[in-house]
Amino acid sequence: MSKQIHIRLEDSVYEALSEYNAQYNTQKDSSIQNCINTAIMQFLSNKPKENPSDSRFKFIDLFAGIGGMRIAYEKAGGICVYSNEWNKYCQQTYFANFGEKPDGDITLVEASSIPDHDILVAGFPCQPFSIAGVSKKQSLGKATGFEDKTQGTLFFDVCRIIKAKRPKAFMLENVKNLKSHDHGRTFKIITDSLNELDYEIFYSVIDGQNYVPQHRERILIIGFDRKRYNDIDFKFDITPVNPKPLMKDILEKDINEKYTLSDNLWNYLQQYSAKHKAAGNGFGYGIAKPDGIARTLSARYYKDGSEILIEQNGKNPRRLTPRECARLQGFPDDFKIPVSDTQAYKQFGNSVVVPLMCNMAQLVVEKLTELENKQQLLKSVINKNKSKKDIEKEAVAI
Repeated sequence: MSKQIHIRLEDSVYEALSEYNAQYNTQKDSSIQNCINTAIMQFLSNKPKENPSDSRFKFIDLFAGIGGMRIAYEKAGGICVYSNEWNKYCQQTYFANFGEKPDGDITLVEASSIPDHDILVAGFPCQPFSIAGVSKKQSLGKATGFEDKTQGTLFFDVCRIIKAKRPKAFMLENVKNLKSHDHGRTFKIITDSLNELDYEIFYSVIDGQNYVPQHRERILIIGFDRKRYNDIDFKFDITPVNPKPLMKDILEKDINEKYTLSDNLWNYLQQYSAKHKAAGNGFGYGIAKPDGIARTLSARYYKDGSEILIEQNGKNPRRLTPRECARLQGFPDDFKIPVSDTQAYKQFGNSVVVPLMCNMAQLVVEKLTELENKQQLLKSVINKNKSKKDIEKEAVAI
């Protein structure tokens, strides 16, 4: 939903705004209206924030989407000191829920301008990595670092921020297939790059169905600063929700008819499914059972909703409502959805399983607290001139 207001601008202000919009607005559908809307959101974002000293830690939210990771780390006791998301519709949803407009194109952001923080959080996109340039340098006997390997990808921006700001820890999230992308070479470049930055890396593929009624596998990469801490270990000791949520738990009662599939679309989906079934393929629509779980919600759900359909008595099946998609990802019911259904489907399809991220955020923060306590103990015993043997004994005892 949106409201309209009429404003008057002096000619000089309008001309300056037009020039600025043409030069710096990287959105394809940019307009003066969008530029003004963005400026107002930015102005409102500058209101005084909670005192960071009142929080356990500070974190930044990169490739923030609509803030699923932010919810998790705020729940774990942190305060977000910087957010970044280029999509203007995601920015609208983020602003509606957090009162803050994320920064824009991350490739244009100077790492030094980002506030200091303890934890970096990022759900970075998976882009192709160029191997050719690296191979050529290696054949010439020249050294290659993460900048050579990742330049031109958005992962490079994560690396340069980690290098410049040196957070104590980070958590990165991506699709399960990141591990197998380009025969595993992409994932090797990622882990090698993070290791070169001197972080101890841990990763695991976790299914969201432990928390929500949806089969959704994602890889999580956790890192801790080896320059700060010694003897780092980390286990993905997740705590699944019990009892396990079912589809019927997230469904609304009064559903608008617009979510029911038309005869034409329903016939097409059935024919498409039959065609591929006859060919031995598994493509087709998916009916989610009330006492079961759904397939993975994707960003393409707005097209036809075929991967997750709900049966209806006496009529065609229907797609999920945006609120049901929010629930399927574990967002609370007070989470605001200020955009169109199409944009909402894209946003929730690209988002994270919030309860899973809450579980992981808690584990990361607990481990960071443990490492900090060990570090403080080591410093104190060193100051007391204790022997190395005594230091190790006390550190192990924590």
